[in-house]
Amino acid sequence: MHPNDPLRPPLLEHRSLLWLVVGISAAFAFVIWPFIGAVLWAVFIAIVFQPLQARVLAQVGGRPNLGAFLTLLLILVIVILPLILVTVAIVQEIAVVVQKVRAGQLELGQFVSSVFDASPLWLRNILERFGLDNLPGLLNQLAVLLASSGQAIATRLLSIGQYTIDFALGLFVMLYVLFFLLRDGHKLSRRIAVAIPLKELQAERLLTQFATVVRATVKGNLLIALVQGTLGGLAFWALGLPGPLLWGGVMALASLIPAVGAALVWGPVVIWMFSAGQFWQAIALIAWGTLVIGLVDNFLRPILVGKDTRMPDYLVLVSTLGGLAMFGINGFVMGPVIAAMFLVAWNLLTSMRQQQSALDD
Repeated sequence: MHPNDPLRPPLLEHRSLLWLVVGISAAFAFVIWPFIGAVLWAVFIAIVFQPLQARVLAQVGGRPNLGAFLTLLLILVIVILPLILVTVAIVQEIAVVVQKVRAGQLELGQFVSSVFDASPLWLRNILERFGLDNLPGLLNQLAVLLASSGQAIATRLLSIGQYTIDFALGLFVMLYVLFFLLRDGHKLSRRIAVAIPLKELQAERLLTQFATVVRATVKGNLLIALVQGTLGGLAFWALGLPGPLLWGGVMALASLIPAVGAALVWGPVVIWMFSAGQFWQAIALIAWGTLVIGLVDNFLRPILVGKDTRMPDYLVLVSTLGGLAMFGINGFVMGPVIAAMFLVAWNLLTSMRQQQSALDD
């Protein structure tokens, strides 16, 4: 047809192509959704280890396939396999705890009741106001439920056998995608920058901030969580408390929450120790939790994260909790990343409007 055909104006063609791209992109997202966690973690890990990939690539003479393979092997040996082994050990320890609850060796209600009775009056009033004063009774009912359901609960919730195929498939997808992201990451980022309907500087700033936030969240928050969880687990082991590996893992997860963090775990244990007459152990745990575990964040975060990438604590808290609620364990990265992109997008819009106002004046 003639280029100036009124039935195919340029604006209509552009809008049609745009809606086609949006529709196909949504369909593609729907197709890969079952493996979205594996794909996202491949992206996150590729961004974090991009400097390592650059060094390895320089050592092998610029051969991209060999460089990506060696980097992937290092990531597998140094990061992924240890995390898998620790996770398996934590799951086994959870099974031991459930077995103790079923056998009546661990009274959850009695433990919480002693903590509740030893709590300050103002704290008990708050718990009563929210209807949590009968929490020990609820936990006793939970213990009875665990004992009655017995093997079925232990098999369904704790056994990883039935999830082996899904886990292995997800791990394979993640490693497979990670290899190509390590090899072709720069090319893909350039294509994305060109495809984004923004000015070149704006697209580069957006992608740079995305990579910076991912590195800060994964490298900073995750490493700090592992350090705090390890220190907490060592403290529980030294004090002879049951399940140090399990509670270390719980403290690692809790440390992702700003302001309170690992204190959510060791704080109630301190109260229980005071109620049980273990004063020196309680004081030692307070000192370790405050002076060692608590200060890890203050020392390591500026080194690993950097001041330029830090968001307000309230925004980190809300985005982390919201991300965990929406996306599960992947949310502790996705939540802050989405929040950071929210700030970057509004900053870009503000800068563009200020520039336009300056030109108009």
